[in-house]
Amino acid sequence: MGKWKVWVAVVAMLGSALPALAEKSEMSEMAGKPNIIFILTDDLDAADILKFPNISSLMTAQGTTFSRFFVANPWCCPSRSSILRSQHVHSHGVTSNRNPTGGFPRFQPMEGSTLGTWMQDAGYRTGLMGKYLNQYPSGFSPRYIPPGWHDWVVPVTHLYQEYGYALNDNGGLFQYGNAPGDYFTDVLARKAVDFVARDDPFFLYLAPVAPHRPANYAPRHADAFPDAKAPRTPSFDQDDMSAEPAWLRARRPLSRDAIHTIDRQYRDRLRAMLGVDDMVGKLVAELTRTGKLANTYLFLTSDNGFHLGQHRLRPGKTTPFEEDIRVPMIARGPGIPAGRTSDVLGSSIDFAPTFADLAGVRLPEFCEGRSLRPILHGQPTAWRDAVLVEFVHPDYADSAPPTYKVLRTAQHSYVEYETGETQLYDLAHDPYQLRNIAADADPALLYQLASRLGTLHRCQGASCRVADSAAAAPYLRG
Repeated sequence: MGKWKVWVAVVAMLGSALPALAEKSEMSEMAGKPNIIFILTDDLDAADILKFPNISSLMTAQGTTFSRFFVANPWCCPSRSSILRSQHVHSHGVTSNRNPTGGFPRFQPMEGSTLGTWMQDAGYRTGLMGKYLNQYPSGFSPRYIPPGWHDWVVPVTHLYQEYGYALNDNGGLFQYGNAPGDYFTDVLARKAVDFVARDDPFFLYLAPVAPHRPANYAPRHADAFPDAKAPRTPSFDQDDMSAEPAWLRARRPLSRDAIHTIDRQYRDRLRAMLGVDDMVGKLVAELTRTGKLANTYLFLTSDNGFHLGQHRLRPGKTTPFEEDIRVPMIARGPGIPAGRTSDVLGSSIDFAPTFADLAGVRLPEFCEGRSLRPILHGQPTAWRDAVLVEFVHPDYADSAPPTYKVLRTAQHSYVEYETGETQLYDLAHDPYQLRNIAADADPALLYQLASRLGTLHRCQGASCRVADSAAAAPYLRG
């Protein structure tokens, strides 16, 4: 064979091997990436997280708890939209749970670029199981699956009932009944365990509906917490409301029947969360069995908080009080210290940047949050000193407060309403927000807070990571 023919043969052999070599290189690169599980509960407040044994022993004791973690909006769909896009509400424009101002129909045009597509494009096997967005799949087939998700297990009917729902399971429609085995949280747990047992790396967005009303629970938990009552904090059925905005001053003291209802709902919420607690236990057990736990990050949080009698408020959310805007957030995984508490100001817009950072993913320029990775790993970093919370009053919810925006710093909670009314609480001296000091505060302080709030409310993209920090100095606490 001549030299030319030998050269051609060698080139042909190399050419045929290149795809295999490239695939092997890509597989090797992906093998080093961590798995990520994001558990997003629905309406879980931050007060009772230690009442659940698996969450307490497998998450809190084994990871880092954030004591100052806030949502971009204290309502389901706007909050979840902020998580999926790493944007404040004024940027993504989903302001309520229903069309035309909110819900799935409002978010749907943005589905081409979300946390799911970013992780999928980076080579992750992605799954979304549980609640997606309010009104899904309005305007689309019940078999519709948004971009970015390899596995899709989402109810299309009776979202909050936990029984008698129809499930879009990867494009197939399946009807579930009222038997104990049909309990939605348990179904999710089984499917989540199957998901994590398969190929790595994976990203699982796991969204049970507990403890959202009606807070239905599994039969096995019916006798739990028989004597539990909603916490009687100093703000419970608050006595003096004279310095509050008009929407609060109009609230009457809680009646005996109202308090009885609050206590009953409180017990049901705790019981419903025991199903989520069992889910956490099953996931950790499966990760341990398969040898994946050491390379898996687990995050547990809520889309918003929930009030139960504080400030004379009947059970609900959407207010600017701490009970509604502050949520539990616990993370465990490689390099995260066990049993640690961090008091940095975290926000729900930080989840996508954090997951992307852990996975080596580049985010779009429109993202506005910060990666929590250095905080999780105990590394000094420049960090924010304020978070923004926004709420837009919808026409269909008369019980909701007027449109407002909140600047939450380490010491203060400052609220501006579209009515022109304001609230200011010095949380260092008034953690239960009993005294609105806006009328008597130092004008210089009010000016500073109002200016910061206005700047954050107008920020877009990377400018939000400037607006949320008055002094970008190295910061490490916790």
